Amino acid sequence: MKFTEPAGTNPIDRMTVVGRVQDRIDGPRKTTGTAPYAYERHADAPDAAYGWIIGAAIAKGRIRSIDLDDARGAPGVLGIVTAGNAGPLAKGNFNTAKLLGGPEVDHYHQAIAIVVAKTFEQARAAAGLVRVDYDRASGSFDLDSALKTAPLVGGDSNEGSKAPAADRVGDFEKAFAAAPVTLDAAYTTPDHSHAMMEPFASTALWKGDELHIWTSNQMIDWGRGDLAKTLGIAKDKIRFMSPYVGGGFGGKLFLRADAIMAALAAREVGRAVKVAMQRPLMANNSTHRPATRQRIRIGAAKDGTIQAIAHESGSGDLPGGGPETAVNQTQLLYAGPNRLTAMRLAVLNLPEGNSMRAPGEAPGMMALEIAMDEMAEKLGMDPVAFRVKNDTQVDPQKPDRRFSQRQLVRCLEEGAQRFGWSRRQAKPGQVRDGRWLVGMGMAAAFRNHINRRSGARVTLQSDGRVLVETDMTDIGTGSYTIIAQTAAEMMGVGLDRVEVRLGDSAYPVSAGSGGQFGAANATAGVYAACVKLREAVAQTLGFNSADIAFAGGQVSGGNRSVPLRDAAKSAPLTAEDKIEFGDLGKTYQLSTFGSHFVEVGVDAYTGVVRLRRMLAVCAAGRILNPKAARSQVIGAMTMGVGSALMEELAVDTRFGFFVNHDLAGYEVPVHADIPHQEVIFLEEADDKANPMKAKGVGELGLCGVGAAVANAVYNATGVRVRDYPLTLEKHLDRLPEIA
Repeated sequence: MKFTEPAGTNPIDRMTVVGRVQDRIDGPRKTTGTAPYAYERHADAPDAAYGWIIGAAIAKGRIRSIDLDDARGAPGVLGIVTAGNAGPLAKGNFNTAKLLGGPEVDHYHQAIAIVVAKTFEQARAAAGLVRVDYDRASGSFDLDSALKTAPLVGGDSNEGSKAPAADRVGDFEKAFAAAPVTLDAAYTTPDHSHAMMEPFASTALWKGDELHIWTSNQMIDWGRGDLAKTLGIAKDKIRFMSPYVGGGFGGKLFLRADAIMAALAAREVGRAVKVAMQRPLMANNSTHRPATRQRIRIGAAKDGTIQAIAHESGSGDLPGGGPETAVNQTQLLYAGPNRLTAMRLAVLNLPEGNSMRAPGEAPGMMALEIAMDEMAEKLGMDPVAFRVKNDTQVDPQKPDRRFSQRQLVRCLEEGAQRFGWSRRQAKPGQVRDGRWLVGMGMAAAFRNHINRRSGARVTLQSDGRVLVETDMTDIGTGSYTIIAQTAAEMMGVGLDRVEVRLGDSAYPVSAGSGGQFGAANATAGVYAACVKLREAVAQTLGFNSADIAFAGGQVSGGNRSVPLRDAAKSAPLTAEDKIEFGDLGKTYQLSTFGSHFVEVGVDAYTGVVRLRRMLAVCAAGRILNPKAARSQVIGAMTMGVGSALMEELAVDTRFGFFVNHDLAGYEVPVHADIPHQEVIFLEEADDKANPMKAKGVGELGLCGVGAAVANAVYNATGVRVRDYPLTLEKHLDRLPEIA
């Protein structure tokens, strides 16, 4: 199905199943421990051996020698794989560094060997007997130093966030110099780790020359393709499966070392091998959100109209990597005739920087939305009013292109009313509650929507049940349920009459999970397949497909009504199709919008920040399942709190690695850190997006949260911190005097 015109009225618009609160159909299996994750394929690989990955102990250099003798002789050891006996390996299209290092080492904790044994404990013990000698080389590990000579570089996250190396509209410098009110400020965000609950894990089994691999991965087709390229085998010789994923946040978008090491190990020892990457290895072995150094300049008239806006960002990555696209949202969010965005990319020999939930916008909004508050204060304007004044219904850089839907002003105004924003004291440091300094903050929310081709296969079975198969993944987001809702709505059956199978390369290729594009595109692909199945049902039952209704397990048209199952009496009916997109995404700017409001308390004695209330208002197309969508948004809000107050990978600039590379040292929010969270979804159906008229919310809920927290802390204390995270030592010595 080619989507080339705005969607008209279609069966989804009935919203008898879609758009309703539904419990997750996979919930019982997950909560009872019967959903098999990648490391738990006991029925598929009952005699699996265990692999333990060894990571490089240097950030850059060469392996001089590896002594494996003691490890090979250890109890239970079945084999050891290194670059020396792995055979020729390529590098995947989506990988910046090789997944198996040696003799060259590209970054700290790059996998250099895997020890395989009969038990987990034997593999771990034997790995401790491996002795590696290195020739350490000097490297670049300090972002600030490296950015001094870094070139301008454009980039694309492949998840909807992209920007050229430099982009100009009008004459920014002239307009900024002439503006009566200006802001010129610098902001920093640190490196972040995905820190998902389930580690990178894989179980690999060779059946002759065919590889079966169960792994924790967000994008089945990408992973399968890169595994085939890395191993040098045909793609159709790999069955790549990931039906359950315990969180990814972008860290599992691409093939990782656990998968390639499990495949190599299984081939070496001639039996199934399971690998769960040890937690202390994950932060340095895999990808992370790169640190940024951002400069924002805004020039405005005295009435608050922005005349000039510039956003420049610098980040670093391994050779061949790309920049964190932190300026993307500034190209689209606010009006202004004179504009400049630019990105610099430094070469660093730290682990690979890559996608993490809302790449680009998440760190970019952390800076931009503080700058907007600082500018509002300079103008003597309310922060909400300043943003409303500079709203635009067209792409500021391409005024001929309108937004398909843009309810930012309503998000801002409804959020302000619901949160009680009118009670906020504009002058900071004025509200106290005992020992607590209390403040409110807010920020706009923005994230692009991206259309991706997505396929599915739908089968009507003889008992009238509907089976949906697609390689779409569910990373905790609710994909199983919204796909079932789509099929139930289209085929006129109850949710309990739909079976959904996901995460298997044997199924049609879907959009996959990432960039908040998964839900809208994957369900649109199921919609397309259901349209084709409805036509087949109509033909089988002798109906005119143009005048037919599917409801209550019946097919009706004219003066006839026939049970749906009758169409599959002689044999199951199967239809396969995919959603493909024309130029609507070029004609219109497809984006999602929102607002975040936060109230904090700051301990006047210790400087500790405590969240008191949080509110998000989202305009993101049709909400397919309000319960699942709310879960996505409050999870994103929680992640935003972590980014604002505690999350930071500490870089050892001497030896080139992240020091706090486990969950003891890398702090993330816990239940006690998070107060009541309220989420409001505005009514919206975007007919320019897809037949579902839906977009995404999973990353919109994160974008802007960090700045809303930072702005609230400033309102509480009068101390402006521009360097994340806002840990207490950054404002403790500047807090208001204690009475």
